[in-house]
Amino acid sequence: QVQLVESGGGLVQAGGSLRLSCAASGRTFSSYAMAWFRQAPGKEREFVARISRSGSSTSYADSVKGRSTISRDNAKNTGYLQMNSLKPEDTAVYYCAASVKTYVTRMSTEYDYWGQGTQVTVSA
Repeated sequence: QVQLVESGGGLVQAGGSLRLSCAASGRTFSSYAMAWFRQAPGKEREFVARISRSGSSTSYADSVKGRSTISRDNAKNTGYLQMNSLKPEDTAVYYCAASVKTYVTRMSTEYDYWGQGTQVTVSA
């Protein structure tokens, strides 16, 4: 079992950047694939990015591709989401998630553990 705690959210102007962190505790972090999802008010939770256990494979939603980078430091038990050129439509609560599966997709149902979320607000 793993516990996830996100941090790094906040209020930023359009065009700005934020780096979200996901600190993991419990079972060895490198045992899990990791992903970021987000949920805006009145909308369903949506996939943002995912990264394999080793960090060698990544995947992004079209909405953030080219503006965001997912990474992880297994020695520090921490995952990251660097977001650049932020837009007002990026405003949402961002969640990190972990999966015990070796191969995962963008489906939230494939993830076993979730953090409590961190708010990102982008002003125009």
